Amino acid sequence: MKQLCIYPKEVATITGKSQTTAQTLVRTIKDALEKEKHQVLTIREFCDYMGIPFEDVFNMINNIKTQEDRKASLLSSNDFRQESA
Repeated sequence: MKQLCIYPKEVATITGKSQTTAQTLVRTIKDALEKEKHQVLTIREFCDYMGIPFEDVFNMINNIKTQEDRKASLLSSNDFRQESA
């Protein structure tokens, strides 16, 4: 099952901010969206607020490899093989 919600730890990883700053950002977004304390923040809501492509964040959180990721992985493994030879 795919994760639909985003949490401060993931926000910190995505934005490169500290955990505390990420918690504040999540709270700020929830306030802007008039969410209650018990309601979660979805990945789409986070992306819309931050102006970040949804697919990129969704795939990152759910560890989904895109075709571009596979190509980059293949290229880097080929580079490694050439250096080893």
